[in-house]
Amino acid sequence: MALLILVLFIVIMLIGTPVCFAIGALTAISFTLLNGDYSIIPQKMYNGIDVYTFMCILLFILAADVMSVGGITGSIVRFCESLVGHIRGGLAHVNILGSMLFAGISGSAIADASGLGPIEIEMMRRGGYPKDFSCAVTAASAIIGPIIPPSNIMIIYATCVGTVSIGKMFLGGILPGVLLGLMYMVYSYNVSIQRKYPYNPTAASPSYILRCTWETMPALILPIIIVSTISFGICTATESSAIAVVYAVIVATLRKNLTLASFARCCIRSAKATANVLFIIAISTSMGWAITTLQITPKMVAFCLEYIHSPTTFLMFMNVLLLIIGMLLDGAPALLLMVPILLPIARQYGIDEIHFGIVVCLNLMIGNITPPVGMILFVISNVGKIGLSILYRAIVPFVIVATATLIIVTYIPQIVTFLPNL
Repeated sequence: MALLILVLFIVIMLIGTPVCFAIGALTAISFTLLNGDYSIIPQKMYNGIDVYTFMCILLFILAADVMSVGGITGSIVRFCESLVGHIRGGLAHVNILGSMLFAGISGSAIADASGLGPIEIEMMRRGGYPKDFSCAVTAASAIIGPIIPPSNIMIIYATCVGTVSIGKMFLGGILPGVLLGLMYMVYSYNVSIQRKYPYNPTAASPSYILRCTWETMPALILPIIIVSTISFGICTATESSAIAVVYAVIVATLRKNLTLASFARCCIRSAKATANVLFIIAISTSMGWAITTLQITPKMVAFCLEYIHSPTTFLMFMNVLLLIIGMLLDGAPALLLMVPILLPIARQYGIDEIHFGIVVCLNLMIGNITPPVGMILFVISNVGKIGLSILYRAIVPFVIVATATLIIVTYIPQIVTFLPNL
């Protein structure tokens, strides 16, 4: 029965059905085959999103949007260019570093790709970089957003597990996110030398760097406020996200870029983005009934314990499985469907829950830039005005680099657990 439902889901996805409706159709089919009571579906959907912690998803998205309206995205680009613009592949490094800094505001790959992406692509095109490489760098760096805190999918993971601190998840993502950015930079440096991409060898003056730092200071301070207030127990993740919104409004107002009308538009955009996430969470929660009824979790645990005899092998199996699933599903539904199945197995092997969570999140983010479905690729294709077939070819080396980073993080858990354990 479980195999039949899986085949039906793959068929529904392959015909181009949006992921939320594909999961909804699968839920309806599962309830029919298992003679379930359809009145359970709306109850499960409501219970799935009736979680106070999910408020911070909306608030972090709103804070990022308000900061963008306040002109902070341009300041981030200028600051990064003053630091690394003179290195070979300078504008690619600016793109990556900019995404790493914007990650500390948005917590969303799509927010990064759609908000900072157009600015980064245009900057690289004016600097003489080909469109395919510019768009590939932008797409690849966007997935750093949900790894470096704050992170929407880490919030969903911590809420789904129930025994993991959001603050520790945020701390666990810092070093893997930085490592991924550095790996991208090393690759971009080598490619820029091989292809002789143009660059400006003149380093910025100290006074210009200080001026750019001052302009970008609000963006640099915000992630510190978010992580420190949660980690030191000053406030919860939801309260910290509310502080982030107030801070963003003050910064944008002082810059004289925020009006009541523009703030209202920010609220509407943030509400729409959050509604998409919460609808997927609601549908995925109802799908959990079928997973429980089919006894998929106990069967998977029994299978792994019988045929997989070490944590190392299990982590390899999990990475392959999640990379495939990440190609087909967005982060939130994949997380909600797979964590209840895989986490009990990870516990059997003594794998740290924070390490497991970061590996899962990194896996699913790599899936977001992996052809043929990768959600970020569709966003970048739209904002960068580039054909998907061209972008597919250009993104492959970055997928390989990201996968190499995943392997390092998977088998050196201290990269994840060092900061949370301090």
